[in-house]
Parts: sequence; C-alpha cells; structure tokens
Amino acid sequence: MPLLEAIEVRKTYREGGRAYEILKGVDLQVQFGEIVALEGRSGSGKTTLLSILGCILQPCSGRVILEGREIDPETAVTARREYLGFVFQHCNLIPALSAIHEVSYVLRLKGWRARASREEASRLLDLVGLNDRKLHFPSDLSGGEKQRVAIARAMAGSPPLMLADEPTANLDSETAGEILDLFRQVARRHNRALLVVTHDQAVRTIADRVYKLEDGRLQSV
Repeated sequence: MPLLEAIEVRKTYREGGRAYEILKGVDLQVQFGEIVALEGRSGSGKTTLLSILGCILQPCSGRVILEGREIDPETAVTARREYLGFVFQHCNLIPALSAIHEVSYVLRLKGWRARASREEASRLLDLVGLNDRKLHFPSDLSGGEKQRVAIARAMAGSPPLMLADEPTANLDSETAGEILDLFRQVARRHNRALLVVTHDQAVRTIADRVYKLEDGRLQSV
C-alpha cells in the first residue's frame, strides 16, 4: 500500500468569468522512505498540487488517499496532524519563539505534555545539528539554521510524510547542499517520505523519482 496516492486529481480556478483548469487529472504514488521531486515552471500548479496532497485544499474532483484512508473535508484536519509535516520556502517561523519553543509548540498542538514536548524538541534540534542554537530566536539564526528548525518542526510527532515547497530557494549553494543532505538522512534513517516542490536541479541528486508538472499533467522525468 502506498503511503500517499493521488488519483485523477483535478483543480479548476475561476477568474473574471473564465475557468482555468490548472490540474487535469494528476496521478501520483509516494512510498514510505521515498524522496519524490516535483518540478515545473512558475504557475504550473506545483504549489496547488502540494496543497491538495497536504490536505489544505480540496480538489474539484479526484481522490487523495493517505495510508489507505481517503481524505475529505471532514478528515483533512486529522490527516494534517497525524500524517504530515510541512517545510516552507520562507520557513514561516514564529518571531517570538526560540527554536526549541517553535518545535515544542507543534508537539503541544498534537497533545504532548509540556515537559515531554520540550525534551522531544531538544532531541529533534540535536538531530538537525542545532544543539547549540536551541534558545535562539529566528532573528538570530542564519537562513540555513532557520530551515533546519523548520525541518525539525516538520518532524515533530513523527509524521510519515514531509512536504517541502521550494526549501532551498533562498539559500546559497553550500547551505542548500547541507539541507538536501539532511533531507536525505531523514528519509533514509527514519523511513520518512518526502515530496519536494522545487526549481533547484540539485534536488534531483537526492530524489528517487522526479516528475514535471506541465499543462496540468504530471510527467516522469
């Protein structure tokens, strides 16, 4: 059974009285521990597809299935909490929270007790190489360090699938390489699946499969 499966996913937007079909029947499977890269030009629908697979948007038609359970508006919130971790291009860290509180906050939302969430947040920050930066706030962290906090946050609660939207776009090539290596380690050592939307050709070096979204359809590269 695939961890994630999309079947004939379609999405249409309406603007100025006209309908634009941005996704035209997308099929995709992602297995446990697999890294899948999704490429495509700006405006091709990559982020829309990622939002649908991440149970944030609903498709106009088609099905999204997580570990054998079909996602609908009633189950989407639970699916996001139990199955998914998100890494965004701009990290989206909360300015008023230190790194350890950023990660522990996610665990508290998932029902963890305060002490346990702080201990687990500390462990995750150690895992991503931030053992000496746990009490630092976003304003005191480099771009690469912020992205490491975002990855630790995405791992909080051990979701089997991580979704990343342009995670290396704002990083220099050396830092981007370190982040990609970290993604590879997380997927391989912890059996997490990773779906990465990207323009960065370097992502191909860690991907098991690469797809391109073009004219609303997914093509294998």
